[in-house]
Amino acid sequence: MIKKKIIIISLIFFLTNCGFTPIYLNNTDVNFSIEQVDYLGDKELNNFLKTNLNNYKNIESDNKIFIEINSNYKKIILSKDGAGVATSYQLVAEIIFLIKPIDREIKITEKKIMDVKTDKFEEDRYERTMKQNFASSIFNKLRSELIIINDI
Repeated sequence: MIKKKIIIISLIFFLTNCGFTPIYLNNTDVNFSIEQVDYLGDKELNNFLKTNLNNYKNIESDNKIFIEINSNYKKIILSKDGAGVATSYQLVAEIIFLIKPIDREIKITEKKIMDVKTDKFEEDRYERTMKQNFASSIFNKLRSELIIINDI
């Protein structure tokens, strides 16, 4: 019993101090620069994406990228109660990126099921937070794709 506790404590100690960091976290050594972005579709989702993409604009690089973004956001009713009032929704963010110099299309979709909140303000705030999370997740996937494409 004491040996198990010692092993568990030593494993926790060694694993928490191993220095693990994600590969593309704060990767400043990228080999591309986003020169121009054209946005179509959902304005709020596009604004969240714009804040993420601005970090990679006008970086000194030979690989200049022009992106056209077409975003689509849907709030789909999944279930209703006996009175016909919605009880849960599915939030879907679908974004199509057209990378101009190489004419490559990247389609990324994010989904989340949301229960109806009793307070409409809280529900709207939660939905806005989910849009922000979608934009961040989609941006990270796009960045990974762009890094892979430009390394080839």
